[in-house]
This record gives sequence, C-alpha cells and structure tokens, in this order.
Amino acid sequence: MSKTFIQLVMLFMFFSCQEKTVTHTEIEPIQYLALGDSYTIGQSVDTLDRWPNLLRLKLENDGYSVEKTDIIAQTGWKTSDLLNAISDSSLEGYNLISLLIGVNNQFSSQPFETYTTEFDALLNQTIAAVGANRLFVVSIPDYGVTPFGSNNSETIATEIDTYNAYAKSRCDIFNIPFINITQISRELGDSEGALASDNLHPSGLQYADWVEEIAPAVKELLQ
Repeated sequence: MSKTFIQLVMLFMFFSCQEKTVTHTEIEPIQYLALGDSYTIGQSVDTLDRWPNLLRLKLENDGYSVEKTDIIAQTGWKTSDLLNAISDSSLEGYNLISLLIGVNNQFSSQPFETYTTEFDALLNQTIAAVGANRLFVVSIPDYGVTPFGSNNSETIATEIDTYNAYAKSRCDIFNIPFINITQISRELGDSEGALASDNLHPSGLQYADWVEEIAPAVKELLQ
C-alpha cells in the first residue's frame, strides 16, 4: 500500500469526523420585533439611530440575514399600554423579540406590583410567540443622570434598580438574556454626545454603545 494512499485515507477520516459548522447563511433569516417605549422608538433621534435599527445593521454587517425589523413602541407607554398594543397585533411571523419597558411605570409612580404583574404578562405572551430561546430583555436606563432627572437622581436610580432587578429575576427563571445597558447610561450621563436634543433620551451614539452590549447576546440566541 503506497504512502500517498494511506495519507489520503487519513485525510478522509479526519474531515469525516469534523462537526459541521453552521454558517450565518445557514441560519433562518431574522424576523425581528422590538417592543417597548420611548427608548425603543428612539424619541428625538433619527429613525436609523434607533437601537433596534442599529442592531439590525450590526447583525447584517456580521453576515446575518435580517428580513424584517418592526417596532411596537411609543413614547410614554407603560406596561399596560404595551399589553394593549400587542393585544391588537399579531406576534406571529417573528423569530426574535426584544422587550424594554417600565420606565414610565416608575415615572408615573404606579404601584410596583402593577409593573410586576404586567411585566410577567408581557414575558408570557412573548415566550408563547417565539419561545424563551428567541427572546431578550433590555434593562431600563437611568434617566436620573440627565438634566431632566438630576433633581431626584438618587431616588430614580434606586427605583430603576428595583425594576431591573425584578425583570432580571424573571428572565433568569426562563434562561432569557437580560442585557444590562443601565450602567452605560450612568457612565455616559449627560456627557457630550450622550443625549438627544431633548436632553433626556439617549443619542444615536449612546444607542450604538447599547448595541455593542446587546449584539453578542443576540448572536448566541441565533446560533
């Protein structure tokens, strides 16, 4: 038996034993739905600077196919508003959903129990739509670091932490990624370029920083 033949046999056995690597082109095209409030609709920033749209661009630049990016969100929405909105909208046809909600519950001083009950309902509905393995939750940023909230920054920070801690605890139960962008909002504060023209909501630059934190977790979900 020739040495060349033996080498060919060994190569064939080596490659036959390798696991098939899934490429991005083999992954089902992404149909993405972002649910939320002013932070998701991108109050006071251009449409392309909304973080869901920046996430789409990031994924596409990294080789993923994103066929659809829809947003159901409005400035001022509380958990009840979002629940009402999705009750009139079909969540079918999506294979990736994000949820960022709660700041207006806190701002309007609603009972915390209202948030916990309605957040659970939102979580249950989105899990039913796409499964826990295609859902991710983004934390509420801290608006107490902005000029708008500076007079009550300590209370805002404490309450935002309470809301985020609850959301994370629920996500942990279902092994849903809870992506903490709150620290980014606090580190940037009202520094130059961090806020939109209203001096309250994040700028496109800050949303881009959010996406750098969000994207790795989303890519894990897509594998």
